[in-house]
Amino acid sequence: MITPDRAPTPDYTKIFQTAMTRNRARMGREVAKLVRAIHARIDGPITLCSLVRGGVPLGVLLQRGLGFLGRDTVHFGVSIIRDRGIDAAAMAQVLGQRPPEGVIFVDGWTGKGAIADELERTLADWPDLHERLVVLADPAGRAWLSAGHDDWLIPSGILGCTVSGLISRTILNDRLTKPGEFHAALYLKGLADHDVSRPFVDEISVLMRAALADASAKAPEPADGIRQTASAVVDAIAQHFGVANRNRIKPGIAEATRAVLRRAPERVLVAGDDDQDLDGLRYLAHDRAVLVERSHVPLFPYRAVTILADAGTGNLAKIPPS
Repeated sequence: MITPDRAPTPDYTKIFQTAMTRNRARMGREVAKLVRAIHARIDGPITLCSLVRGGVPLGVLLQRGLGFLGRDTVHFGVSIIRDRGIDAAAMAQVLGQRPPEGVIFVDGWTGKGAIADELERTLADWPDLHERLVVLADPAGRAWLSAGHDDWLIPSGILGCTVSGLISRTILNDRLTKPGEFHAALYLKGLADHDVSRPFVDEISVLMRAALADASAKAPEPADGIRQTASAVVDAIAQHFGVANRNRIKPGIAEATRAVLRRAPERVLVAGDDDQDLDGLRYLAHDRAVLVERSHVPLFPYRAVTILADAGTGNLAKIPPS
C-alpha cells in the first residue's frame, strides 16, 4: 500500500550530514523562535500533536524547548491522511487526557498547503479545537505560526523514517483498520542501523537551548500575499505542463525531495542551477533517472518543485524498488 522506505546510501548520508553542518544552527534558532512564540501565545497546558511523519522531529524539539521553559507540555504523534482526515481515535485519546484549548498541530513545513486544507476540513468535526498549525518553514503561507516563509533546506526534511523514529507512512484501509481504531503504521526495525532520530534531536536541542537565551528572537507575522503568490506558482506550473491534478505538484525543497524518495516522479524543476541546498534532490533524481531542469516558470517562493508522473498514462516505471 505504501512505497517502501529504503536505507540511505553512503553518498546520500553524506548529503544529509552536509545539510546538518550548513543548517543545524539555523534550525536551532528557528525552533527557539517557535518555542518562545508558543510560550507567549498559549496559556495553560500545551499539547503538541505532531502530524506523522514530517512533524515528528519538530514536535520532539518543541516539547523539549517548552519543557525547558517550565511549561506543562505533552507530545503526541497523530496520523493525518489527505482526503481521509485526521486519526479520530487518536484525537479522542488526546482529548481524553488534555484540554482542547492548548492543542497545537505540528508539521515540518508547508508545500501547497494540502495538509493545512485537510486539517481545516477535519477540524470542522471538532468544534473545541482551534486550527493551529505550527511549522518551521511556511512558503505556502498557510500556518498559524511559522519561523519564516523561506523555502530552505531543513535537514530532517530530506530523510524519511530514519529521522522520525522508524515510523512508516500511515495507512488507512478496511482490512487493517476497523471503525474506532487508530490509523495503522509499520515500525521499520530493519532500518535501525540507519536511524538518526535521537542523535538528530539531541544535536538540534543543544543549539535550540543556546538560542532560547536570546529573548529578542521572534517568529515573524504572516507575510502579506504569500499564500496567493504560492498558489499562483502551482497554477502556473499546472498550466505550463498540462497537469490537471494539482496533487501531482510537490513544491518546496523538502516536499520535492520526499516525492522523489517515495513516489513516481516525472521531472524536477529547480529555480537555480548552482543551488547547493538542492544537492540531495539532484542526487536522488540522478539515481532514479529523473529529469532535472531549470524552470521556465518563476518558482518563488519555492526553490524546487517535483511533478509526479500521471498514473493514468502508465508511466510509473520510476517508482523506487523495494
